[in-house]
Amino acid sequence: MKLVECVPNFSEGRNRDVIDQIASAIKGTAGVDLLDVDPGMDTNRTVYTFVGEPDAVVEAAFNAIKLGSSLIDMRNHSGAHPRMGACDVCPFIPVSEVTMDDCVELAKRLGKMVGEQLGIPVYLYEFAASSEYRKNLADIRSGEYESLPAKLNDPGWKPDFGPSIFDQNVARSGATVIGAREFLIAYNLNLNSREKAHANNIAKKIREKGDIKKNPDGTQTVIPGKFKECKAIGWYVEDYKRAQISINLTNFHVTNMQHVFDEATKEGEKIGVRITGSEIVGLVPLQAIKEAGLHYIKKQGLSRAVSEREVIDIAIYSLGLSDVQPFNPDEKIIEYKIKKSGRLIDLRLTEFLDELASKSPAPGGGSVSALNGSIAASLGCMVGNLTFKKKGYENFSDEIEKIAFDLNSIRTEFLNLIDKDTESFNQLMTALKTKDPVTIEEATKNACQIPLTTAGLALKTVDLLMRTAQIGNINAISDVGVGCLNLYASFYGAKYNVLINLKSISDNNFKQDKIKYLQEIENQLIPKLDLIQKTVEGKMV
Repeated sequence: MKLVECVPNFSEGRNRDVIDQIASAIKGTAGVDLLDVDPGMDTNRTVYTFVGEPDAVVEAAFNAIKLGSSLIDMRNHSGAHPRMGACDVCPFIPVSEVTMDDCVELAKRLGKMVGEQLGIPVYLYEFAASSEYRKNLADIRSGEYESLPAKLNDPGWKPDFGPSIFDQNVARSGATVIGAREFLIAYNLNLNSREKAHANNIAKKIREKGDIKKNPDGTQTVIPGKFKECKAIGWYVEDYKRAQISINLTNFHVTNMQHVFDEATKEGEKIGVRITGSEIVGLVPLQAIKEAGLHYIKKQGLSRAVSEREVIDIAIYSLGLSDVQPFNPDEKIIEYKIKKSGRLIDLRLTEFLDELASKSPAPGGGSVSALNGSIAASLGCMVGNLTFKKKGYENFSDEIEKIAFDLNSIRTEFLNLIDKDTESFNQLMTALKTKDPVTIEEATKNACQIPLTTAGLALKTVDLLMRTAQIGNINAISDVGVGCLNLYASFYGAKYNVLINLKSISDNNFKQDKIKYLQEIENQLIPKLDLIQKTVEGKMV
């Protein structure tokens, strides 16, 4: 699922009616989930957090900014937090199946809409910044709202979008800063001590800015900390009756939770302090949790080719995420919190088969083809795990673990296609009701794409299955054979679903291109599957 997070900050934290109206504008946009509304009285500022598909997130952000700028008058605003506009800042953050470049384009699209349609000056920041000196939010917001008339008159601070004149509309709305940044993980480490000084001591060792040492001659020496993209400070938490290291991980791709947890544990041991566990404040991306879980699985010398839920459980246990309060993955992991109900892959086997056997045309052969592919990958993964570090197969342990891990990832890709195939069919049915030839043609082309992806994944799977047949545990070789048969079914099922849809497409170039693509896959795939069968049967005799 393509998923983008958006965190707009509005300059109103006291008027509950205004806060709720902006929240309603976000919630009222189809395709987004409003996860959190965090108002602050002293700051007079409210932070909204919502996620969704890219286009829906842009629409929701625009709706919120449009309403917020009509309800908030910056001429009357005051608060402890730096601010420059009614919607002060609006970042896009990649969560899953989207890149930072994608978020930059979303920021520019929204900026153009806000500037042109609402007449609000817009500055782009962080990864979306048009110039290096505009990357830092603090630099753009320097002087705050009060400096805006002079800033707009300065050619060096001409907005990226919108007016450069401080008219009555701008006086009311102020300016908005829109950008793209990495996900920030608010992460705390718990100490078996009440001493704030101990927490600060460790924080200085792990944070990027490190520590400052005073020299005898009065000069200072900066001692860098261990990790980039890591901010940390020690404090005492009255509610927990213990000291904590409060950490902001500003780019978990650079420094993730397991990095700071392990290093803080080492530093704590030096001063007789133990890290008892940790907590995540707010939400966390699935990828960050999985990276932590896989890290500890590897440290334990176990195969990484395990289920997603097991990886998450290992992360929870290893990081002590339930130390001060229970960690519920369904509430704390973004992708789980917004998981939609009614997915085919969440059904029990009997429920899925009942749905398959019903008179409804979907799910049908396309979803089953994806299911067959996932079964093939799962069986290969199982054989890999039954081979990993087993007596007589030690020389292949590293290779087979990597194969099993890759097959496990492919299994997930196939599983996602089960629902996507049914969704594309339902979209085609909706298009047919319009009786518009162009709409129907496009929907039919889209219905071809999922089984084409399934066919491509089958080819991606076959070499891994082949190697598993060659070096895998002989006692489980029959399972490779069954996986091979399922991969046959996966490919041909996908092929048939493409061909049946191609019959209704008038674009001959499109048809010939897809037929050629399928033939190329078949020419490579089938000889390899035949060879796997022979290899398996040869080892069973």
